[in-house]
Amino acid sequence: MRVAITTDWLTSFGGAERVLVAMHQEFAAPPVYTSVYDPAGVPAELRTWDIRPSVLQHLPGVRRYSRALLPLMPWAFDRFDFSGYDAVITCSSAFSKNITTANATRNICYCFTPPRYLWDMRDAYTEGRLLKRPLRAALTWLREADRRAATRVHQFVADSNAVAERIRRAYGRTSLVVYPPVDTSLIQPNGRDPEDFFLVVARLVRYKRVDIAIRAANALGRPLWIVGVGQELQRLRAIAGPTIRFLGSLPDAEVAALYARCRAFLFPGLDDFGIAPVEAQAAGRPVVAYGAGGALETVIDRTTGLHFHEQTTEALVEALERLDGAHMDPAACRRNADRFNTAAFRAAMRRVVTQVVAEAATER
Repeated sequence: MRVAITTDWLTSFGGAERVLVAMHQEFAAPPVYTSVYDPAGVPAELRTWDIRPSVLQHLPGVRRYSRALLPLMPWAFDRFDFSGYDAVITCSSAFSKNITTANATRNICYCFTPPRYLWDMRDAYTEGRLLKRPLRAALTWLREADRRAATRVHQFVADSNAVAERIRRAYGRTSLVVYPPVDTSLIQPNGRDPEDFFLVVARLVRYKRVDIAIRAANALGRPLWIVGVGQELQRLRAIAGPTIRFLGSLPDAEVAALYARCRAFLFPGLDDFGIAPVEAQAAGRPVVAYGAGGALETVIDRTTGLHFHEQTTEALVEALERLDGAHMDPAACRRNADRFNTAAFRAAMRRVVTQVVAEAATER
């Protein structure tokens, strides 16, 4: 199959880019089309790829302020020519799905989420901002552009059932579900008893709700170690008691060792999937998670962790007290994590693309 990939932008490296790496490996290094590309923001491996940025790449300062170009992105992706491909995998949480395909070329959208700032979080996104009315008007226009872009997709693939439901509400479309890849081979149980600390690994941004984990650890007088950086760091330091440690950004190998050592991993935010809880289970450790979104699919309540059902300090404290009297089998945690490994993702995506391309061939 002749396959290409699109991604909204390629200026940093995170969960979406890890998905991109697995797809790039599975489909024999296809070209990657994107709005804006910053080589300095990605690992050396990605700098060897065939990356084809849009006309927006030539605007001054664009690598630093790529998100400000959202209104131009539908137009930029529409200008690419995909006539030589059987399928284009559009990895999208914005407008990389807004491509034109002709004849039997299929647009298969691996959707991380319909843009939250356009759909279910638009009011929260604009509240308290300067120029609120013009911003709301711009977001209304972008939402209609996003709805039109969705009509160009032949097959949606969601990264969780939670996202599949959001796609249904936003676009009126059904989706296949293929969970994101987690490289469980790099994370292993250490075979020792856990140490007496809880662990959080997250970007320190508000929706991750690390503040709940801190307040719960404060209330219990229990050690909590936090890996991550972000704009919330100063506020979180201000509420942290003496048992809280901020470790900053750490290499993957050091994070893997912490997963294996901790008493339990805490996941108080609402996420569409959440790779870190799966990584913690790969190390044989249980996860105490807010019972919504992706955690309902990745953490098996009372088997590989515990769910709490209100996003409050009190609910997390109660769950941590229950954890002290519970037995969580490290082997069960590991088996559950392996459901989400990279090989499973790659095989599932190949099946989807092969099937969609084959169906298109029969329609000719």
